[in-house]
Amino acid sequence: MPKMRDESFRDAIGTVDDKGKRVWVYPKIPTGKLYEKRKIVSYFLLLFLFASPFIKINENQFLLFNVTERKFNIFGFPFWPQDFYLFVISMLVGVVFVALFTVAFGRIFCGWICPQTIFMEMVFRRIEFWIDGDRGAQMRLDKQDWDAEKIRKRLLKWIIFFIISFLIANVFLAYLIGSDELIRLVQEPLANNLSTFIALLIFTGVFYFVYAWFREQVCIIACPYGRLQGVLLDNKSIIVAYDHVRGEKEKGRAKIDKREDRTLSGKGDCIDCRQCVNVCPTGIDIRNGTQLECINCTACIDECDAIMEKVSLPKGLIRYASEDEITKHKTFEFTARMKGYASVLLILTGIFIGLLFLRNDVEATILRLPGQLFEHKGENISNVYTYKIVNKTVHNLDDIHFELLSPKGTIKTVGKAWFNIDKEGMAQGTLFVEIHPAFLEGDRTSIEIGVYQGGKLIETERTNFLGPRSFN
Repeated sequence: MPKMRDESFRDAIGTVDDKGKRVWVYPKIPTGKLYEKRKIVSYFLLLFLFASPFIKINENQFLLFNVTERKFNIFGFPFWPQDFYLFVISMLVGVVFVALFTVAFGRIFCGWICPQTIFMEMVFRRIEFWIDGDRGAQMRLDKQDWDAEKIRKRLLKWIIFFIISFLIANVFLAYLIGSDELIRLVQEPLANNLSTFIALLIFTGVFYFVYAWFREQVCIIACPYGRLQGVLLDNKSIIVAYDHVRGEKEKGRAKIDKREDRTLSGKGDCIDCRQCVNVCPTGIDIRNGTQLECINCTACIDECDAIMEKVSLPKGLIRYASEDEITKHKTFEFTARMKGYASVLLILTGIFIGLLFLRNDVEATILRLPGQLFEHKGENISNVYTYKIVNKTVHNLDDIHFELLSPKGTIKTVGKAWFNIDKEGMAQGTLFVEIHPAFLEGDRTSIEIGVYQGGKLIETERTNFLGPRSFN
């Protein structure tokens, strides 16, 4: 029988030693088929990330998260404060999708899609490999005295890291305030936007700190998603897993000995070369099993496959697999829990799409003025209202006016009866509604007011109209 695995490693974080000091991770340069595929995915996502603020659909920025003005664009669809419910549903769709994906495929999002991993492993780490060298060279350089070579390499790396961090901060700002506003700020003199520049430097410092020093600690300590996997994963989830049944066998791991028949010896296929540990960007030993620090980056799979090929053993000792597949030889199963998440995701997506199509480009709010009772205007009863009309489109709206749709009556606007609303703008004001008592249903009557652009009805709004209790 295989030896019982030591679980004491779960009592501490691998990047912190017994004295509480940081253990710096020096990963080996990853290579292999999966790494090449990850590079393709990562570069595509980097292109998407940097291009999205500057892509426009119907003059709407593709992605915009303007918190200060409470305006959001998701894939070219504008969301205003009045559409906040749509934004919330879209976020819920994203959360449920990530939960479903985690239940089915583990933390694959972290290794393949997460911006933190992509920037760290595909940008900053690759620059570090280029300047400092592979794992061994980095370790020697770290212990080396501060001579001319070390100073030159450190300064070059730090300067490049700062420039890239500054670039990321600018793109991040484009998501927050809009690309047009960012370009305008860049073109203006620095003295006119000193506060914005200081904020930009602060963000640059945060990104620099994360990628130059904090690094994998973001995934291990700061990110809550790693903790979630402990709740979401089960024995049927597909994860980056070490086949301990094949790797350990009866007598456990052992160094390779070409003179013996490994199958007859009872030794596992793991030759204890520790290359899977050396290549791991979070410094863990995947052979210990599922761990919070594992981001499913697949670097250990590529490295182990390369070693297996060299020693003429079957590949796949570390692979995408579930615990049930390793121990019970069961294939992937769409479990009841996955079906539950998928059903919720389908329902939320359907609701979101339906509400999206029902959403109006013009949002009108008409409210009776608080504290005001009705007035007699000759034979008619008059109520005063305030209105607010939001133009969510990127086109000006001309010849806007109101008409009373039901019951019969008239509307008098304070100021111009016909007015214009600028693109992504708002108009507000006061209006009076006058109705003959014969058309009122009592002391409170529901009325419907239409908002017209020229002769076209673009929005309707219902509100209450106060009148006398009896009519004699």
